[in-house]
Amino acid sequence: MSLFERTFASHCRLWLILACMACGMAQAKSPYPVVALKDLPEPLRLHWAGLKPEMLSTSHCAAAYDSNTDTDKMLMKCSIHIKMSAEGERRAMRYCEEQRAERKIKGPCRLVQE
Repeated sequence: MSLFERTFASHCRLWLILACMACGMAQAKSPYPVVALKDLPEPLRLHWAGLKPEMLSTSHCAAAYDSNTDTDKMLMKCSIHIKMSAEGERRAMRYCEEQRAERKIKGPCRLVQE
């Protein structure tokens, strides 16, 4: 192998490693707590199912609840028509936290994960 070929191969490996690292960072986990869709109370799952047709890959919902049966003690807020996923997460959490405080729901707001 010539010096040129070794240098070229070394640079290709470096770029490949950097590209893999960049992809890994793009898939980084959200800093917010999450709840699985299947673990939500039925009324919140139904609400989510009604919103699902409008959702984009960047859309996010946050839910908080104190009761599995009392609909006054549960809420879900979504950020649907948004261009950036991280901004969708932030907005959904902010909307949820505002409503949670107003409605005096003790359970934490968590991002809904499908």
